[in-house]
This record gives sequence, structure tokens and C-alpha cells, in this order.
Amino acid sequence: MGRIIKINNDPFIIIRTDHHKMGRGGAVLKVKCRNLINGNVLERTYQGTEKAEEAETETKQAEFMYKDKGEAYFMNSTNYEQFSLPLEELGEAAKFLKEGINVDVFYFENKPVSVSLPVKMNFKVVSAPPSVKGNSAGNVNKQVEIETGALINVPLFINEGEMIKINTETGEYVERAN
Repeated sequence: MGRIIKINNDPFIIIRTDHHKMGRGGAVLKVKCRNLINGNVLERTYQGTEKAEEAETETKQAEFMYKDKGEAYFMNSTNYEQFSLPLEELGEAAKFLKEGINVDVFYFENKPVSVSLPVKMNFKVVSAPPSVKGNSAGNVNKQVEIETGALINVPLFINEGEMIKINTETGEYVERAN
């Protein structure tokens, strides 16, 4: 998982793999991967003799600067070159971009195509509905808005103004942040 392969001249990052060995037949590898350019998810099955072509990619550090008119703007951390990527191509990562964070940028054929955020990040809760007294039986959640505008399900005890830690891969609440 995490390897980048080339399918139809596009780079795909492998999300999940399942290896199956049938009785008399050969082994098959089922792969779930995400296109780094447009975010589409693809499932593909490889027979035992098939090979996937590894994509030639490069990863560089960049700092997120701001969003504007459907674009996210970044600055390369080594040469200070600025570039933008369409928000729609960033997929779910777009809702967790906040000014000043460092991200890994994937380059395919010398062109930036996707970013990878830190797995866990801290965000400020900017809007939270009040908790309803007596509504605490079981695992009850409420939806809050974080500083980037994303809506996240959190436990009832989280209030406006608090800092929370979120898993950026799943979009789920992890814990209160210090």
C-alpha cells in the first residue's frame, strides 16, 4: 500500500490490496487505488503473471498558502516557487487545508498532481450547537464546523472555541488537542 503505479498513463496510489490463492488456479491480487490527478477510485485485479508499471513520481515539501476561486496555492519549501492545484483534484484533502501547514506534493512527469497531508492535524471548532441535556446514552455525536469550513462529527462535550485533533485520511474526530 502507498505505492504509486501507472494505469493508462495516469498515476494511481494503492489504497488496499487483497491477495487470493485459489485451489488449482493461480493467485490473483485485487487492488484498490486512487487516481492522483482526478481522485477517482479504481478497483483492478491482477493475475499471477501480470505486472503493474510503477509510476515515476517525486515527492517534494511545500507550504499551503491559501484557496481562491477553486484553486489551492502552495509554495515549494526549497526553491520558493509557487504553484496551484484545482481543489476538485485534491479531493477530501481540500477540506483540511489550513494556512501555513507543510504538505508532501506528488510530482508526476515534473508536474504537481496531488498532496498528502499529515495524518493527524489540530483544528479550532468555530461553530458547535449546544449539547442537549439528557441526550448522553450511548455513543452520541453532534456536527461541528472547524476553521477550514469542514463539518465533523464529534462527541457532545466538544464546544465552540476548543481545539480538536482530526484524522485527515478518514475525516474523523480523534481527541481533544492540547
